[in-house]
Amino acid sequence: MASMTIRNLDDGLKQRLRVRAATHGRSMEDEARDILRTALATTEPVARNLADTIRARLQSIGGVELEIPPRQAIRDAPDFDA
Repeated sequence: MASMTIRNLDDGLKQRLRVRAATHGRSMEDEARDILRTALATTEPVARNLADTIRARLQSIGGVELEIPPRQAIRDAPDFDA
């Protein structure tokens, strides 16, 4: 098993860890392990792009059929000199 050292720990945070460990009847080291285990056990949702997020949110209300206008030829640019 691996071990690690946490440096520059705030005194107030260390005190809260000590009290929490005593409340649960275990050592500070065991309490810290449990906190890390719990925090890292939850899986974070997979990031999606904006289009997928919008599509997922609006999927329940159904789609919309839009009329697509027919394409036309490009018109000539206006002549302002005339």
